[in-house]
Amino acid sequence: MKDPEFWHNKWASNQIGFHLPDVNPLLTKYWHATNPRRESRVFVPLCGKSEDLIWLARHHDDVQGVELSKIAVRALFAENLYTPMVTPVTGQHELYQFDELSIYAGDYFTAPISPVDIIYDRAALIAMPEEMRSDYVQRLKSLLAAGGRILLVTLDYPQDEMAGPPFSVPKAEVETLFEGYRVSLLESDEVDAQHPKKAKKGLSRFAEEVWLIESQS
Repeated sequence: MKDPEFWHNKWASNQIGFHLPDVNPLLTKYWHATNPRRESRVFVPLCGKSEDLIWLARHHDDVQGVELSKIAVRALFAENLYTPMVTPVTGQHELYQFDELSIYAGDYFTAPISPVDIIYDRAALIAMPEEMRSDYVQRLKSLLAAGGRILLVTLDYPQDEMAGPPFSVPKAEVETLFEGYRVSLLESDEVDAQHPKKAKKGLSRFAEEVWLIESQS
C-alpha cells in the first residue's frame, strides 16, 4: 500500500478516530440486502479491530479480513478474549485464526485471500487516495465469486474542504469504479453546515452513503 507507515503510526500512537467501538448500525441495518446465508463466505478489507468482524462471525462460518497493522489484529483478538492460532504465510503476512475468523496481517494487495460471496467495506475504499482506488477495486472484484455482493459505505463531501483520509467518494465515482455491476444506493444520510453533528468538521456538506454492489455474472 502507498505510505504504509502512515497507518502503522496511527495504530502505534492510538490515533484511531476511524475505529468504531461498537458494531456499525449500518451493518446490522443493511446486511440482509446482501442475501446472506450462514455458509456465505465473507471478506472485510482493511478491517482494523472492528467489532463488525465479531458480529459477522456470529452469522457466518467463514469470515476473512486483512489489516496492515499487527497491533490492530492482535488487539481484536485480545479485546475479545480470543487466543488465535498464528501462522506465517507467503510474503510478509501472518494469518490469525480463531473459529470462524481468519485475519491476515499485511498488505491488502498481496494477501492470499480466498474467493468470497460477500464483501463488507465500511472504511477501506474511503481510506484510499484517488490514485489508488481503481487498483483497490480491481483487487476487490477479483476476490468476489460470480453472483457476489458488496455492502459498501462511503462518504461524500467537498474534497477541497478536508484533506482526508477519510476521502470523499461521490456517486459518480462509485458508479465508474463498479461499471458493469448493479449499483444501488440504499441510504444517503446528508447534513449541511447547520447540523451541529458535522459543523465541527468545517464542511459545508457531508453525506454518509450505503451501497449494494452486485455482480451480474
